[in-house]
Amino acid sequence: MLNKIFYTILLLSLSIAANSQYNPSAGKAGSSAIHKDSSIFVAWANQCKIIRGWKNIALKDSGFTTIGDSISALGKAGENGTVSLGDSGIAIFTFNNPIENDKGWDFAIFENAFDDNYLELAFVEISSDGKRFFRFPCHSLSDTINQTSSFGYTNPEKINNLAGKYRAGFGTPFDISEIPDYKDLDKSNIKYIKIIDVIGSLNPKFANYDTALRKINDPYPTMFPSGGFDLDAIGIINQKFLNTARVFSNDFKINSPNPIYNSQLLSINFFNNDKKQIKIIDSKGSLYKEFNTYDKEFKLKSEELPYGFFILIINGKTTQHYKGIKL
Repeated sequence: MLNKIFYTILLLSLSIAANSQYNPSAGKAGSSAIHKDSSIFVAWANQCKIIRGWKNIALKDSGFTTIGDSISALGKAGENGTVSLGDSGIAIFTFNNPIENDKGWDFAIFENAFDDNYLELAFVEISSDGKRFFRFPCHSLSDTINQTSSFGYTNPEKINNLAGKYRAGFGTPFDISEIPDYKDLDKSNIKYIKIIDVIGSLNPKFANYDTALRKINDPYPTMFPSGGFDLDAIGIINQKFLNTARVFSNDFKINSPNPIYNSQLLSINFFNNDKKQIKIIDSKGSLYKEFNTYDKEFKLKSEELPYGFFILIINGKTTQHYKGIKL
């Protein structure tokens, strides 16, 4: 009797899981997709190493994918092209200013799917030391009997915590708190993200599995130069800035990484509503840009700063200088 009850509960659980739904495609109510132009992003990944995968892992003589390179995965989504990882290909990102586990989503990964249902997927892992990586729990409730064809349909509502869930221009977000606590993982100091292409084959010899040990079914084979997961970018939402807060004579505070990299922000928080003048002086001693503001918070994008050594001259009640470096 107990065995019958156990198997009844198991079958019921499997039935519920098979019909479970996760967040829908971009633009629909309840979607977790984040558009590349969202102000939620404070920076974009700018260091990446690519380890190519095969066009078809079952046919090693098919060679490796060739579209894009490591530069294609850097900067803002949609600006530098994409790099195709191929079957089981890998991308490893390094962050000088670590990503940290804060409220809500911490970063988002962009792929270049041309619509909401042609989805090529990837596992996502994080590390604080570059040696030990920890994978986000992920789920695929897609069919595990019929292979998704090379240009086949995948329902995003059956996918959870796998990169590539959303179409081009929309990032799949990840929350570091969803990874269990491990002694070798400092969630406040994530310096590496690894993205691993999901092969998508249902052949047990090549299949990849989700956290519940279900086969993950996505388009296979993709025996093209652009086969596999097409990586576009990583947008950073919660970043741990180094040397961030510096107060000047009780007039204002500067929050900025130093050195500062492309796609990062330099934020000035003023403690009064007086008119302020901000001058940017480049390494040659020339006036690079000038701003006037009454705002209590003034943000400078790194694109507005000159490369190399620069000085901010800020005139409020007193004149103060801030020295920085842009790399």
